[in-house]
Amino acid sequence: MNAAALLPGWIRSRALALPEGEAERAEEFRLRAGRRPAVLLPAGERAMDERAVSVRDIEDVLENATRSSAHTALEGLRAGFVAARGGVRLGVAGVASCADGRVLTLRRPTGAAIRIPREARGCADGIFEALTRGGFKDTLLISPPGGGKTTLLRELVRRLSGRLRVSLIDERGEVAGVFDGAPELDVGPMTDVLTGADKRSGAMLMLRAMNPQVLAMDEITAPEDLEAVAAAAGCGVRLLATAHAADAAELGRRGLYRELLALEVFQNVVQISADGGRRRYELRELGR
Repeated sequence: MNAAALLPGWIRSRALALPEGEAERAEEFRLRAGRRPAVLLPAGERAMDERAVSVRDIEDVLENATRSSAHTALEGLRAGFVAARGGVRLGVAGVASCADGRVLTLRRPTGAAIRIPREARGCADGIFEALTRGGFKDTLLISPPGGGKTTLLRELVRRLSGRLRVSLIDERGEVAGVFDGAPELDVGPMTDVLTGADKRSGAMLMLRAMNPQVLAMDEITAPEDLEAVAAAAGCGVRLLATAHAADAAELGRRGLYRELLALEVFQNVVQISADGGRRRYELRELGR
């Protein structure tokens, strides 16, 4: 498991000894200085050992993920995360140095969240035919944080890429699992991946350079992201994106998403919910 490989030895042994059912459902490893290491499961966090995590343990994770010293890694950690092999994303909390309202660097790590990516081939089987009947329509995937949006997005991109040219704006390298410039997760044969760019800049670059038929992006969270949506719609490109909301009604109660809906770009919404530990996908036409 690529995520477990980043852990210090004593925590890694606990992670690799998880019961099979838990190992299959594990979503993150959580390390907090002075607290017990934990695994995040659909039902919540569970401690993996009685010993407490040290700052040195968290620095070891950073060094394993970046192949450099913890000090060097922290200097470049302005966004709070780094991408590691196999689509693993390492988020870091700590003591920040700021200027002009922006984080310049982290000086000391105090916590780490290691996101465990999974390809869930077949998870879109129940909705894919309806999404593509008569041609793919602009679609928004919604769920609360940690609800499985990125997993479904990855699978839909893979499936669409067998028929259409897809440009994927993968800011954090999490959807395609980009490592050393190459996707390590399957996003399909006709998908072009852009990492490291914000959605607004990335959308304009891909629209100009790659001639996509579908533009895909993860997590619409900022006003600038709406500009990317509007730019793609204005070029006649179909959109596939995700947003944090439990349902369509909650979308309408949030200011940013009210503005998104007011653009009248998205025609479909897929609501993701948990049902007995399994993901359930409900496809609706917006406005109905």
